[in-house]
Amino acid sequence: MIRRPRFRGDAGSAAAELVLLTPALVAMLLLVVMGGRYAQARADVDAAARDAARAGSIARGPDSAAADGASAARARLHEGDVTCRTLNVALNTGEFRAGGSVTATVTCAVDLADLSGLKLPASRTVTASFTEPIDAYRGTDQ
Repeated sequence: MIRRPRFRGDAGSAAAELVLLTPALVAMLLLVVMGGRYAQARADVDAAARDAARAGSIARGPDSAAADGASAARARLHEGDVTCRTLNVALNTGEFRAGGSVTATVTCAVDLADLSGLKLPASRTVTASFTEPIDAYRGTDQ
C-alpha cells in the first residue's frame, strides 16, 4: 500500500498570526493612549493658564497677582493629575491697573514616561496663554 503525504492545510496559522500581530496591536494601543493623555494634558494646561490669569486679575497688586496666579496654576495641574517635568508660570502684569489686563502663560513639559513599562524618558512641552481683564471699577494697590 502506497501512502500519500497528508497536507496539514492551515492548521495552527491563526495562532502564529496572533503571535506576530500582538506586539503591533499593543504598540498601536499605547500610541492611542499617549495621544489621549497629551490631549488631556493640553486641556489641563489651558485651564491652568485661565485660572492663573483669573487669580491674577482679582489680586490687589502686581506682586500678589504673580504669586496668586502661580499658585492657582499649580493647583489646577495637581487637580488634573498632570505631572510636569518642568513648570513655568509667567504673569504679565505690565497693565495692572483698573481697566487693564493680566496675561498668564503656562509652560509644562508633560511627563509621558509612565505609559509604558519601559520607563522611557518621553515628554512633550505644552504652552498656553490666557488674558483676563481687570475690573474697571475696582481698587488696586497701584
